[in-house]
Amino acid sequence: AMPLMTSNGTFVVNGTERVIVSQMHRSPGVFFDHDKGKTHASGKLLFACRIIPYRGSWLDFEFDAKDIVHARIDRRRKLPVTTLLYSLGMDQEGIMDAYYDTVEFKYRRNKGWVTTFFPERVRGTRPAFNLVDAKTGRAFAKAGEKVTPRTVKKIIDEGKITDLLVPFDQIIGRFAAKDIINEETGAIYVEAGDELTWEVDKDGEATGGTLKELMDAGITEIPVLDIDNVTVGPYIRNTMDADKNWNRDTALMDIYRVMRPGEPPTVDAASALFDTLFIDKERYDLSAVGRVKMNMRLDLDAEDTVRTLRTEDIVACVKALVELRDGKGEIDDIDHLGNRRVRSVGELMENQYRVGLLRMERAIRERMSSVEIDTVMPQDLINAKPAAAAVREFFGSSQLSQFMDQTNPLSEVTHKRRLSALGPGGLTRERAGFEVRDVHPTHYGRMCPIETPEGPNIGLINSLATFARVNKYGFIETPYRKVKNGQVTDEVTYMSATEEMRHVVAQANAKLDGSGRFENEMVNTRRAGEYSLTPTEQVDLIDVSPKQLVSVAASLIPFLENDDANRALMGSNMQRQAVPLLQAEAPLVGTGIEEVVARDSGAAIMARRAGVIDQVDAQRIVVRATEELEPGDPGVDIYRLRKFQRSNQNTCINQRPLVKVGDGVAKGEVIADGPSTELGELALGKNVVVAFMPWNGYNYEDSILISERIVRDDVFTSVHIEEFEVSARDTKLGPEEITRDIPNVGEEALRNLDEAGIVYIGAEVGSGDILVGKITPKGESPMTPEEKLLRAIFGEKASDVRDTSLRLPPGDFGTVVEVRVFNRHGVEKDERALQIEREEVERLARDRDDELAILERNTYARLKEMILGKVAVRGPKGVNPKSKITEDLLAELSRGQWWQLAIGNEKVAKAIEALNAQFASQK
Repeated sequence: AMPLMTSNGTFVVNGTERVIVSQMHRSPGVFFDHDKGKTHASGKLLFACRIIPYRGSWLDFEFDAKDIVHARIDRRRKLPVTTLLYSLGMDQEGIMDAYYDTVEFKYRRNKGWVTTFFPERVRGTRPAFNLVDAKTGRAFAKAGEKVTPRTVKKIIDEGKITDLLVPFDQIIGRFAAKDIINEETGAIYVEAGDELTWEVDKDGEATGGTLKELMDAGITEIPVLDIDNVTVGPYIRNTMDADKNWNRDTALMDIYRVMRPGEPPTVDAASALFDTLFIDKERYDLSAVGRVKMNMRLDLDAEDTVRTLRTEDIVACVKALVELRDGKGEIDDIDHLGNRRVRSVGELMENQYRVGLLRMERAIRERMSSVEIDTVMPQDLINAKPAAAAVREFFGSSQLSQFMDQTNPLSEVTHKRRLSALGPGGLTRERAGFEVRDVHPTHYGRMCPIETPEGPNIGLINSLATFARVNKYGFIETPYRKVKNGQVTDEVTYMSATEEMRHVVAQANAKLDGSGRFENEMVNTRRAGEYSLTPTEQVDLIDVSPKQLVSVAASLIPFLENDDANRALMGSNMQRQAVPLLQAEAPLVGTGIEEVVARDSGAAIMARRAGVIDQVDAQRIVVRATEELEPGDPGVDIYRLRKFQRSNQNTCINQRPLVKVGDGVAKGEVIADGPSTELGELALGKNVVVAFMPWNGYNYEDSILISERIVRDDVFTSVHIEEFEVSARDTKLGPEEITRDIPNVGEEALRNLDEAGIVYIGAEVGSGDILVGKITPKGESPMTPEEKLLRAIFGEKASDVRDTSLRLPPGDFGTVVEVRVFNRHGVEKDERALQIEREEVERLARDRDDELAILERNTYARLKEMILGKVAVRGPKGVNPKSKITEDLLAELSRGQWWQLAIGNEKVAKAIEALNAQFASQK
């Protein structure tokens, strides 16, 4: 069974209203970071990259102090990154090709070694050798001298120098880009990534080395990796050198050893494990969000239906990590709201349900293996209990499923708009540092910088800003009005934190003239979290309202801008603790959002459609609808008011009608006030006169002095409703009984009980008073001589029951407002239970009767309008044919006989027939 959300966004679980709080968690995708120089003593920045899927194994890539790139799966032992790349089916040449450009060195007779010249690369550098044009043999830059941008520009403009003469010692120590093979014998001289070496003896004679082998073999073209150790470092090549694996099978076995230590690895098992880690859709899911984020970060173009990792994703991640090490690009800010997303009820529920279904699947598989598969029916295999249990567990005991804060309408709204970073899959209080809790520039208009609890949860539990909404990917968006050429338009666009970074946003209080243009040449703006003065023509967007920065609770504080932030935090938190008063009073100074809170919290009642008030009493309002009428719809709206109901916090929920019979109401108009509302506006407190002054030390520090009238006139009096329950069970000695006949209790103590032993509604009770009389049988006890004597004289058995009545606890007093009696099926109901049942049936019947009465009244009014003044062709007994229908004639007939008056006009006759058919169907 799955709980259904109520119209107010709550869930009723075991008879109590609960709220599922939305969770803020790290968005799936790829993140780049560094250790801030903390890991190594030298303070060197070690860069790392992490691929976080929605579900599945985490994959980390990181540099160590020796600049070798490692990979970790699920935070286990690290492996060289090339092992992972081999496992994906790449070879050495493929890896080198993916990470490095290739430069060709060609041997030209009489000249030496020549390579292609890239002028841009030498700008601003001091070359280690003379730069000589291969064509002319002329040096255009000397070793050790800075190459000026002017020289470079001249070379590019002339476009004559294309090849460069390279001294032989510049080739030594380079790395081969491809395998160089003897075409005839198939012998490999060097493999991709091998260093080109040149060994000499003490006399300078060449004795060996890979470069000598190549030259001896007569090879005149050597492709080398384009590594200059300045803009491109040899990290991947060095990693490959340090990696003892060189093909896919050994690499897979290595990964298997890390993931399943102690198990003997086989190639098949290792290959299967690797596939389940990143390629199996069941086990690994990046989610659409993760794919979109990864595409954006790495400039990929995969469809967002591709939700597993591809080889090119991993290659691109490592490439971006290496580029960071080379000084290109920026690391990510994990507290940026573009990197954190909201998981709402549906998603949390879906995840729980998935867990339940997996358990169910396991049970079904087990059962399938133990039964005759030919004769078994599907219902014999399937047991839905695990799925239902997972759902029940989530709603009953999850950290995010909370008992709704129902103290007043504001606390309800705030609780539903809460964002928590805690909970399963989130942070823990102890582990969360300062950065996570801090206010971030991207919170602007998305999360409130003010409303958060004081104490250990500060910054981990936040509130959604007033105008914020969550988009389909779970990122928080905030609205802006578009600005075109300095003209503010009415077009509103919602933007997530990532999209907003590209725009220049003006503040809501920027001065505009009558036509909606900026008055000043320069305005205060934000761009990518930085504030600056910007010319008006560069502004793209403008805030919708100054309220969009803060949450609902904070926006209820008038002149918030003058308050200290810490006190504003306390104020917005304390408003949620205000109990509903006997007589609500709307604030004299409000901010305009009071009405919205009262309406959206569900405390006040709004008319569902326009109409006229037909009946009103304290319990219900009956409205005769005049608009949005549909065929077959009686056009009657009945609103039941909540009377003296108990909230989760024991405060009183009581609704009062604001309308009189005959009033016209528009759609969405407030027709009844709820707790803490006055005329459809939130009213948490009272407009009292406050003096800020010392008074004989009575108001020292936090003490407050109040006038006697505040107490006498019930200015701050509130009603609280407590619920007490008692159950009569079957005991070993016999059934307990609810009765008025209680041993050793005087008539005075029973004055509030009816014949069934249950307290009357409206009775005023104090502490110790009996609410429900109950007796429990007690065992036979040894008799005293006195009891024996009494038994002998009177022949009666002294009562063998004890008093276990429900009494009001000490310190409580009040008036009984409701009594409910629940009986188990098959148990005979007492008089009180039957009376409560009768009242309930009467209430439902009254609603139906009123609906019918209004329907009849409306129908006959329309019928009268149609036939009055017309000529009746025929009619019921006693009506002359061809007589004119008048008020008097209609008064003589019963209303049921009106239908028998036949009209000659065919159009009218058809309309009457249609009305009759509609009336019959609605009854």
